Amino acid sequence: MAESLKVSTMADYVAQGDSPEILFWVGCAGSFDDRAKKITKAIVKILNHVKIKFAVLGTEESCTGDPAKRAGNEFLFQMQALNNITVLNGYNVKKIVTGCPHCFNTLKNEYPQLGGNYEVIHHTQLVQQLIDSGKLKVQGGNFKGKKITFHDPCYLGRANEVYEAPREVIQKLDVELAEMKRSRAKGFCCGAGGAQMFKEAEKGNKEVNVERTEEALSLNPDVIATGCPFCMTMMTDGVKHFNKEQQTKVLDVAELIAQANEL
Repeated sequence: MAESLKVSTMADYVAQGDSPEILFWVGCAGSFDDRAKKITKAIVKILNHVKIKFAVLGTEESCTGDPAKRAGNEFLFQMQALNNITVLNGYNVKKIVTGCPHCFNTLKNEYPQLGGNYEVIHHTQLVQQLIDSGKLKVQGGNFKGKKITFHDPCYLGRANEVYEAPREVIQKLDVELAEMKRSRAKGFCCGAGGAQMFKEAEKGNKEVNVERTEEALSLNPDVIATGCPFCMTMMTDGVKHFNKEQQTKVLDVAELIAQANEL
């Protein structure tokens, strides 16, 4: 197990006079949130399994600045972004994979105007590419024949129009992919975006995540799949709200692949 979670830092590669193919941007949630750490491990297992040379920044990685920007603190965002860009450009990073759509969107669309130009892909896109190229063989495992619904993260779907990659990956598991009424371009937020994750709910008669989870649970799925640590928190809390933890699991697409392949 320890071997399968082997992770090198960019500093390690530089010390060896080498460079990785991909930088894995872990993100704050993937680094510090106990539930999201499991997603990080699943992504690492997949990367190691296909023998991609990848690295993380480790302690040199800082928040992309997404929550600060969404909350209206542009000054703090630019400070965080410029620090990260200095580190990334110092290592001559070309390609980044992220486990979080918020990091993905910020690095891809907002860093270029500050001097950070990289090829940025979401982990579901990377997994799809690995399957399409034949580097990753996927079997259904214990998910075969199960019903899975995919919740589109806002910053993956509507903000960047990545709809097919996660769905194609899920369908490789030989499952029934059930779509919610509000999906793809008409997707509905989990309630955590725009820095809402870090503040108390405003007045109203229903929490956004409860509304979204209700919609997912109406399909009676075995699994609610997502591709974002924020969505993971909100949908998990929603499932708990309805006391459905035994019937319906909330899993990231990377976790589905790692578990099905017994990585």
